Amino acid sequence: MRTTLTLEDDVAGQLTRLQRQQRRPMKDIINEALRRGLRELAAPAKARPRFTTQPLEVGECLVGSIDNVADVLAAAEDEHFR
Repeated sequence: MRTTLTLEDDVAGQLTRLQRQQRRPMKDIINEALRRGLRELAAPAKARPRFTTQPLEVGECLVGSIDNVADVLAAAEDEHFR
């Protein structure tokens, strides 16, 4: 099949370097790159290891309720204005 592709500069540069290194026709380089890329795109996603975090005991809450931001800030700054 014959078609026209518009390549971005970085892709065209990589293809040209590969063509010079391997001394193969550009058509062969592009077809091989597309075959590899299409195989990778069609393959199921690789399972990534599950990320977990370890809990840390920080003790009991030093403020009665953290719903009132002013009280929490006052306790954090050691102010006794209430």
